[in-house]
Amino acid sequence: MFGLVYLFAFGFYLLVSALVVQRTMKYARVNGKSAKRWGWSAALAMYLLVFWDWIPTMAVHQYYCATEAGFWIYKTPEQWVKENPGVMEALVGEKGASTARQGDMQNYTDIYFLNQRFNWIVKHNGQFLFNRWRHEQEVVDVKTADVLARYVDFSTSQTRRQAGWSGWKMWLDIRNCRDGKNDEGKIGEFMLKVKHPKENR
Repeated sequence: MFGLVYLFAFGFYLLVSALVVQRTMKYARVNGKSAKRWGWSAALAMYLLVFWDWIPTMAVHQYYCATEAGFWIYKTPEQWVKENPGVMEALVGEKGASTARQGDMQNYTDIYFLNQRFNWIVKHNGQFLFNRWRHEQEVVDVKTADVLARYVDFSTSQTRRQAGWSGWKMWLDIRNCRDGKNDEGKIGEFMLKVKHPKENR
C-alpha cells in the first residue's frame, strides 16, 4: 500500500517537474534568453528541492564505513581463559540477560549482564549530520574493564529493525555498511561464547 502511495507521489512530482522545466524554457525563449540554460537550471532546482541531501548522505555514509566500521577481536575466549585459569568453567549465563539503559530512545547505551564476569554493551547514537547513525557493540570483562571484542556500524536510518526509513525519504534507507550484517553476526557469536561458556566447550 505504501509502495503505491510513493509511486503515485513520485509520478506526480515528475509530472510537475516536467511542467516547470517546460514553462521555464518557454519563458526563456519568449524573453530572448537561453532556453537550454534556463531549462537545466529549472531541472536542477526541482531535483535539489527533494534530493538535495542524497549525494551528501551517501558520501558521508561511505566515508564512515570505510574509516570506522568493522569487527575487532582484542582477546579471544581462549586467550582470556589462559589469563584467568579456572574462572570460565564457573561462569553461569543468565537466560534472560538482565539489562540496564542509559540515555533516551535515540541516544542510548544498553548494558546486558551476561554472567558474573562479562557484559555486552550496545550503543546507539545519532542523528548526526546527513542522517548518520552510529551503532556499536562491545563485549567487556567487568572486573578489568577490558574490551574483548568490538563491532561498529553505520546506518542512515534511526532504526535498523523496522522496515523503511525513519522519514519519508525512502531512498536514504541504508541500514548497514557493506559487511555490517556479517560483522554483527560475528559479535553475536562471540557474545554467546562468553555468555554460555559450558555450552561452547
